Amino acid sequence: MGFTGFIKESDLMPTTAIAPHLPYLRRFARALSGTQAAGDAYVAATLEALIEDPTLIDVKLDPRVGLYRTFVNLWNSVDLNLKAEAPSGQPLPIDRKLESITPLPRQAFLLCSVEGFSDGDAATILNIDKKDLDGLIDAAGREIAAQMATDVLIIEDEPMIAMDLESIVEGLGHHVTATARTHDEAVKAVHKQKPGLVLADIQLADGSSGLEAVNELLGSIEVPVIFITAYPDRLLTGERPEPAFLITKPYQPDTVKAIVSQALFFDRRAHLRDRPQVNA
Repeated sequence: MGFTGFIKESDLMPTTAIAPHLPYLRRFARALSGTQAAGDAYVAATLEALIEDPTLIDVKLDPRVGLYRTFVNLWNSVDLNLKAEAPSGQPLPIDRKLESITPLPRQAFLLCSVEGFSDGDAATILNIDKKDLDGLIDAAGREIAAQMATDVLIIEDEPMIAMDLESIVEGLGHHVTATARTHDEAVKAVHKQKPGLVLADIQLADGSSGLEAVNELLGSIEVPVIFITAYPDRLLTGERPEPAFLITKPYQPDTVKAIVSQALFFDRRAHLRDRPQVNA
């Protein structure tokens, strides 16, 4: 008999209570790690750990809070980072895995601004006091304020939403080079001026897909992309190539700020890694 044979059923979280929250846990994990592959690998590793030891999740907590708390505990552990594998079954590069451990300020900011947890629930997930959470969020805000400015292309067919996004990103110190309403407009905008970041709606005015437009753009340029959609669960299945950075409509300004910061954070680190080493 395994050790679970000595655990009462009432001490275990039902699988049905966890399942509805997995798409959003994938979103959180992808935002933390910077890629779909790495984020989904960490979620899979978390589920494997729960299968091996169901008591890792506290049944006294709300299922979503308990699931995220378990994930964060494992995310910050050395064991998980050494064992995580990409969906292909190949181990993630050690340097990538260690770099992917997002510092606590960014975890706190993403939990509150992107995942919509209350301050109390976010503090529970991170296993810290509420006053410590406030300090972490303030630290994340300072990181965002110091974010390197870049040129931004907005692909959005709703004029009011496009104007709102432009106001938010320019408030962070970035410059919006163009706003495109259709696939063709997006392509022309990139040919005119290469952006450092793209914010793209999923459904465009001409009935075309923002995903298709971005895929075409990425054939000629390398740029971080943030997708915006009213149906995030449709793009968070983990069964196909999906966005690493995703904003849900209707969104909060802080959500956009957090994801923009995180996308540029990983893009900047990628460029720093690509730079040749100069011997002193």
